[in-house]
Amino acid sequence: MMAADPEKLPVKEAVDIDNGSHDEEAGISGGTLKKDLKNRHMQMIAIGGAIGAGLFVGSGGALSKGGPASLIICYTIVGIMLLFTCQAMAELAVLYPVNGAFYTYVVRFVDPSWGFAVGWDYALSWLTILPFELIAASITIEYWREDISMGVWVTVFLVVLCVIQIFGVRGYGEVEFVLSMIKIAACLGFIILGIVINTGGVGDRGYIGARFWHEPGAFRNGFNGFASVFVIAAFSFGGTELVGLAAAESANPRKAIPTASKQVFWRIAFFYIVNLFIVGLILPSDDDRLLNSSGANTKASPFVLAIQDAGIAVLPSIMNAVVTVAVISVANSCTFGSTRTMQALAEQGMAPKFLAYIDKHGRPLWCVVIQLAFGLLGYLGLAAEGRTVFNWLLAISGLSYFFVWGSLCLTHIRFRYIWKAQGYTLDQIPYKPGLGVWGSWIGLILNLLCLIATFYSSLYPSPDATPNAEDFFMSYLAAPIVIALYLGWKAYSRDWRLWIPAEEVDLVTGLRMHIPGDDDEKPMERTWRNLPKRIIKGLV
Repeated sequence: MMAADPEKLPVKEAVDIDNGSHDEEAGISGGTLKKDLKNRHMQMIAIGGAIGAGLFVGSGGALSKGGPASLIICYTIVGIMLLFTCQAMAELAVLYPVNGAFYTYVVRFVDPSWGFAVGWDYALSWLTILPFELIAASITIEYWREDISMGVWVTVFLVVLCVIQIFGVRGYGEVEFVLSMIKIAACLGFIILGIVINTGGVGDRGYIGARFWHEPGAFRNGFNGFASVFVIAAFSFGGTELVGLAAAESANPRKAIPTASKQVFWRIAFFYIVNLFIVGLILPSDDDRLLNSSGANTKASPFVLAIQDAGIAVLPSIMNAVVTVAVISVANSCTFGSTRTMQALAEQGMAPKFLAYIDKHGRPLWCVVIQLAFGLLGYLGLAAEGRTVFNWLLAISGLSYFFVWGSLCLTHIRFRYIWKAQGYTLDQIPYKPGLGVWGSWIGLILNLLCLIATFYSSLYPSPDATPNAEDFFMSYLAAPIVIALYLGWKAYSRDWRLWIPAEEVDLVTGLRMHIPGDDDEKPMERTWRNLPKRIIKGLV
């Protein structure tokens, strides 16, 4: 393939990848995805879209396993990794606002087999997370009413999700906008309340300070405990990449996506790190109640426990209601993440053709049906006998985010190489991350280190543990699944190349390239004096 001449391309409006499915031979035809997500929707999806059980519940298990210092360090590492990942994804999503986002980019710029593996692993993880979130939301209700079966609430929440799907992507955006505002307000309120509790302003414990960092200590279970926090942190941050997935349905991706990706910094800094730091200050990591703070057991939310221990009336119920809202919000995100990925897989011929169908209202109808059908597994998780099967299904999602985020960083690195090899310049890219390709290298290396740490933790979850096959695969099941999917598509397609040669990559289809002109904002001169200003500008 000859290198494209940038001067001869219709740079602003190149060929679009079809967002719908029109396959007459298969008897499938339909509409296209609607561009109904406004800038405000994208902002809230970025800031609060995935704040759910991972933060409000899973963090309790992480605190118990690794201690408050491990909690902060691991969440910060994963947060930094995710910041670079979202910046890389933003560059690609603005340049190619196409259906399927990161999955499509991996197929296009790296390797179709790896894209197939990562895409299906990502879709499967969202499919299995939905029943988990339904159970978690139902358990929160037991805080008030233990006399009503959780199966009733699973049904109620599943019906609510069905109603949201009627309104398509606009319904998803509006629900996330409202629920995210509630979660953000709760996080800010908890920070203020936590400071008051820590300084002895409420309750009978007096001034706490850093007491729990000294006794029982900042770290628990040595390196084993530290390493075990990474998967919990990844689960907590999971869903941030939905901003890129929403690019094809954004009204103005060139403006909305860069702004939304920059919000990741504030989400990491305030809504995760600061909140978790406060929790670690006012709740001891050896609290026996935290041993149950894992999975869908929302009755052991460390946020609720901390407020209860302060002896404050009413507020524990309010915080529990916020946890319920957060869990429902993530369940809503599940339907978006899985359906758009499956629909994109079908368009690429990597899934059954009927999944590519989009109705006239812009809904990938059959994908939605499959996702909601997986929600019925929530009933399976309610029975003691069915929980073993349910936990194995949930194990698929354990490492999925590391593979997705690492693949995104790799794709950005590969894209920049191909972009340069085919004769394009950086001036033609509408949005570029501050650290460029170096940020993606940092993100990729951090992802690999997290996978290694998790591998070790899966073998040795505690200092005196011995390797156990069941425990290992319960934590690391996603890895063999991804490898099997990768090799399976390699065998099916008979394409054993490690990657697509740079000269064969199509850079034109779906391109939204920038035309450098006199009206462009002049880049700030890089000096040590203006470094703080450049950093702030890159984050706001």
